[in-house]
Amino acid sequence: MTSAQSPTLVARIERFPIAGSFTISRGAKTEAVTVVAEISLGGQTGRGECVPYPRYGETPAATLAAIESMSEAVAHGLTRDALQTAMPAGAARNALDCALLDLDAKRNAQRAWTLLGRCQPTACTTAYTISLATPDAMAAATAKAAHRPLLKVKLGGEGDPERIAAVRKAAPNCELIVDANEAWTPSTLEPNLQACAAAGVTLVEQPLPAQADEMLARIRRPIAVCADESVHDRTSLEALRARYDAVNIKLDKTGGITEAVALADAAQALGFEIMVGCMVATSLSMAPAMLLTPQARFVDLDGPLLLARDRDHGLHYNGSLVYPPDAALWG
Repeated sequence: MTSAQSPTLVARIERFPIAGSFTISRGAKTEAVTVVAEISLGGQTGRGECVPYPRYGETPAATLAAIESMSEAVAHGLTRDALQTAMPAGAARNALDCALLDLDAKRNAQRAWTLLGRCQPTACTTAYTISLATPDAMAAATAKAAHRPLLKVKLGGEGDPERIAAVRKAAPNCELIVDANEAWTPSTLEPNLQACAAAGVTLVEQPLPAQADEMLARIRRPIAVCADESVHDRTSLEALRARYDAVNIKLDKTGGITEAVALADAAQALGFEIMVGCMVATSLSMAPAMLLTPQARFVDLDGPLLLARDRDHGLHYNGSLVYPPDAALWG
């Protein structure tokens, strides 16, 4: 490949203010910090966005450096298949993987799902997140969102039974899912699960810390439990079969759409239900994840709804319905 025909890579950190704040058991934030990779060739540019996650030791600066370190490989024609072994799973690989697929789609004048041999996504219902706060504050936030069919409720430890009861009272007709973000303990697990069951919760995400979730295999689970921090890629699945009923697939964990698609297929083959999740980010992060929605029982792609502003050509939301991306955004 001559220099005139060589792909070029640029990357940058971008910041988008959150509307208000976003609070989970690990803390609050007021902006979404993303890293964007752009790969250009022949007048076309493919883009991918990722969200470095401190839970996994990632920072924006280190993620940017990891992406930029692949410039030479990209210039020499790095493919998505080669990328899977060239970088570990994580945010940096996600941005590059999605950028490469976006570029392939543009250069072939085809949609990304067609290139991957997947079903075309259609409009689907996304969860809308209720941030962690006091029971009264969560009830007030829930009342404003009670017109939405699916709410995702962030819980965080002591007082969670009161929180979920307050949310249910404020939204008697919504389907509720709960995300504890690893904040429960062996002593609170069963009482909290019972409180969620009493409130008619459909699913609880990651109640116990990853690497300390063995108890889930030893109790009777009154409602379905979903792995989030405990599942990253296909190598994670086998150990989870006795502990979880569902898995939350996020592209920043899998390291891109390539592994995410393979993970979804493998998880379904093992009997797991699929949840498609996201970090708080723009529509450029959500767009590739839309390819997984035809397989998903739960879709949680509300990141742009939590921002004060989205990027141009963002996903179209009609209430809680989210529509597939236009080619002008991605894929």
